Amino acid sequence: MSLRLSASVFVLVAACASVASAETQFQLQLSAPDPALAKTLEQASLSRSTASNKESDAQGLFGAARADYARLVSALYDEGRYGGSVSILIDGREAAGIAPMDAPERIDRIEITVDPGPVFRFSQAAIGPLDPATKLPATFRLSEVARSSVIIEAAGNGVSAWRDAGHAKASVARQSISADHRKQELAADIALDPGPLTWFGTLHMTGNERLRNARLAKIAGYPTGEVFSPAALEEVRNRLRRTGIFSAVTLTEAETLRDGKLLDGELTVVEAKLRRLGFGAEVSTSDGATISGYWLHRNLMGGGEKLRLDAEVSGIGMNSGGTDYSFGARLDRPATFSPDTAAYLKTEIARAHEDDYTLSGYGLSFGLSHIFNAKLSAEAGIGYEWAKIEDDAGELIYRQMTFPMSATWENRNVPTDPTRGTYAKIDLMPFYGLGTTGSGARLQGDLRAYRGFGANDRFVLAGRAQIGGVFGSDLAETPRDYLFYSGGGGTVRGQPYQALGVTELEGGTLHTGGTRFVGLSAELRAGVTEKIGVVAFYDAGYISASDFFGRGGDWHSGAGLGVRYKTPIGPIRLDIAAPVDGDTGDGPQLYLGIGQAF
Repeated sequence: MSLRLSASVFVLVAACASVASAETQFQLQLSAPDPALAKTLEQASLSRSTASNKESDAQGLFGAARADYARLVSALYDEGRYGGSVSILIDGREAAGIAPMDAPERIDRIEITVDPGPVFRFSQAAIGPLDPATKLPATFRLSEVARSSVIIEAAGNGVSAWRDAGHAKASVARQSISADHRKQELAADIALDPGPLTWFGTLHMTGNERLRNARLAKIAGYPTGEVFSPAALEEVRNRLRRTGIFSAVTLTEAETLRDGKLLDGELTVVEAKLRRLGFGAEVSTSDGATISGYWLHRNLMGGGEKLRLDAEVSGIGMNSGGTDYSFGARLDRPATFSPDTAAYLKTEIARAHEDDYTLSGYGLSFGLSHIFNAKLSAEAGIGYEWAKIEDDAGELIYRQMTFPMSATWENRNVPTDPTRGTYAKIDLMPFYGLGTTGSGARLQGDLRAYRGFGANDRFVLAGRAQIGGVFGSDLAETPRDYLFYSGGGGTVRGQPYQALGVTELEGGTLHTGGTRFVGLSAELRAGVTEKIGVVAFYDAGYISASDFFGRGGDWHSGAGLGVRYKTPIGPIRLDIAAPVDGDTGDGPQLYLGIGQAF
């Protein structure tokens, strides 16, 4: 028996190829050669993929064969072919004629024959009424190939445009699709029902056990009283997800309008575990070993307050300098002043043994962070910092009021292992010196870009540019930890940690960081297997005490190779690098950590 396509059914399409599994032979052929259509039908066939799976049994093959009628017909419709036929033989018997209770216990061969029929074109392509902002498919018009997907897209775009204009319950009221097989034409007439202009109503909330209702409503920011917008509804979902308070968020629209114009929301949340611990480690021959950890409380006082404690020990095993210690705490309160604005309070104490000096200090700041959209966020605050510096020149005390500001652009597809996109962070911190400390501003930028190519982005080109500067404050009056060095895993691999600085103070005998910094990095990443990748990289750094690229500055660089092993928390990274310019005589440097270098 052969199954004939019916123009009143809106389903799928067919293909031509042959493949054999260990047990079942599969063949699919067209009545006339058409390689492009054959490939389309091959991808649509469930029988083909099932027969290729060595673990498939007869029951699965039988079900796949019966499902292929609809799948292949639908695929034909998507090619504008409404007069074709599909025959599927299981060991010589038409699959549609085999009763489910009589399914064969063994299947040796599946043969699919497709007569695609002629291509139909639009004799009518009508849809309305339309919102003025509607963008219909370019091929939804007379004489174009009448693809089913084009009709579906036109209807979807029409409804979406009305929803974007505030009509939440816009829908397809009626559709008439008829085929003229004699003329090989298809008439499509779609009537839309915009429904009334809609406003956001009340948000009904369930699932929160520890988070107070008032705070949940504030964090969600459901725009009650505003004209309906699908984008605004999605932003509510995003606000709730990015807090980290919930493991699941479901926000749906009420099925009916209240009072004929108000759309209520139905919010269900599942709260995540209150506490979380995290650890990290990194080792390099130049920077020494670093061990870090944090403790996080997601809902400290029942209002969504997030407390995070961070501790780090670095420089372990370094040949020079010493071991560094730092401890920090940060408290964030979401939805302060507005749903997208959070208030923060943070503090940090540190003890650092650098090659040039030893620092003991602490800082305290508070401020606001704001999320403008899914990609752009910013922070601004005010703080106080105190530091004692001990170096070859003696002991110095730095005290300053700070006004930290930052903006972050995040547009990477996978932040922990990106293959496409861009990232940028700009930090600007004006500071007002107290006592002998100078006043000025510190600027630092980190710009990154990624471009993948090849199958599944097997190869990735990654580039990074860093820039920093201290303005308005003399070198001697600038807090030492505000100055810039180059060398090590975060700047130039292959060069020792903080190897490049300046010697401007104490008659050119005191080595310090500079007031100008430029760092450039490029990587070519290549996937060898699904889990293993290799990397070739080149880094360069510039430090000066006067200006960018002036005569008083110095460059150095390094290059090397690396291996990556993908894990659920990011790739494990192993790099080996050596100096290219500015040889220090220390030989190759080794770096081991979690996550890409940038």
